[in-house]
Amino acid sequence: MIVPQFWAEGRIQERTAGKQLTVRRYGWSDESPLAAQAHADQRTREAFERIAQGEKLERREPKRAYNGADGVPIREEIVERQGDTVVTRNTYGARCLNTPDVLFVDIDFEEPLRTSVFLFAFMPALIAGVVGGWAAKTWLGGLIAFFVVFAVAWVIGQRKKRGEPSGNPILEKQAAERIGRFMHQHPEWHLRVYRTPAGFRLLAMHDVFNPADIGVADCFHALGVDKVYARMCRNQNCFRARLSAKPWRIGIDEHVRPRRGVWPVAPDRLAERDAWIARYEQVADGHAACQYLESVGKLENVHPSAKAVQELHDERTRALSGLPIA
Repeated sequence: MIVPQFWAEGRIQERTAGKQLTVRRYGWSDESPLAAQAHADQRTREAFERIAQGEKLERREPKRAYNGADGVPIREEIVERQGDTVVTRNTYGARCLNTPDVLFVDIDFEEPLRTSVFLFAFMPALIAGVVGGWAAKTWLGGLIAFFVVFAVAWVIGQRKKRGEPSGNPILEKQAAERIGRFMHQHPEWHLRVYRTPAGFRLLAMHDVFNPADIGVADCFHALGVDKVYARMCRNQNCFRARLSAKPWRIGIDEHVRPRRGVWPVAPDRLAERDAWIARYEQVADGHAACQYLESVGKLENVHPSAKAVQELHDERTRALSGLPIA
């Protein structure tokens, strides 16, 4: 697991084969900003030479924080360190726990929306418009059907994009049954079960795990873990759990400032960011990120590293507080 303290960007602009070529790459370090810049310059030079030789690579590296697909280190502000565990602030402002070997499993009752909200709403609206126009024998009827369905689907799509649950009890029951089947097959495991706004969170207490192990992949598959989370764990070599409320669930609709919240931010924007965070933390203080439900399996099996992470997790999420979860 790599969560660097310092970040920098390298840039090379030179002429090659009669054309001007500009390449940018990020670098990182836990030592100093200068070490981060040296790393960025090295990565930039390597990428420039490969591109100049004809290799198809991006000229500018995307500035992402949660690099589940790319395997670049987690690019988030470090809030605190507790041994190997690092608490960061993600792109929408919530605090997140990152651990190299203590297994967290988040099970969402519904699959998050991967496409854009527009496409999610447009396709059923288009079908409704065609059918409505044909049934009403007038283009006006089709237009009305299109906009009505589009508006409804847009609202649903926004909720799905944000991971808001639909409240369907069947989905919760199915998730609970998957956990039951898994524990029946792994009676030596010890899991703590938490309720999140969108599903269940499981914390393995009996052992530590390598995120790249096939056993972890099998566990994720059996329990129906979100594929993006599973890929992040494998590529970033860590497990991850949100510790504080999602802003939109506690009435903060304004995005973290500056927009997108990718770390680091320019020095002249820090005051704006700090003001947003102060407001967020004040409101989030009245909510929990999850609620502890029960422990299942062989409860006497407790690994000391898992115990330490569990205590930090429960304190920061306020899982035992009885506060509303968000």
